[in-house]
Amino acid sequence: MNPYSGSNFDDFLAEEGILEEVSARALKRLLALQLSEIMAEAQMNKSQLAEHLQTSRSQVDRLLDPSNTAVTLDSLDRLARAVGKQLRIEFA
Repeated sequence: MNPYSGSNFDDFLAEEGILEEVSARALKRLLALQLSEIMAEAQMNKSQLAEHLQTSRSQVDRLLDPSNTAVTLDSLDRLARAVGKQLRIEFA
């Protein structure tokens, strides 16, 4: 009999001890995808974004890297403003 029958995927990830890591990566991936869409709509490339942020393109690559979850709120706020958006954070 399957011990996970009837449970949800979050329960499985929690039992494996990786729920927080997987959730953080999923959120970062979502942010990176949203930013890519915003940049495409604005016809902005990474070099132009780096110029707006007054930083290097490699730093922009780190901000957009879905596996790099060590991004500060300040960096995300600056990133949002650079593409003409407002950063919203909420607890769910």
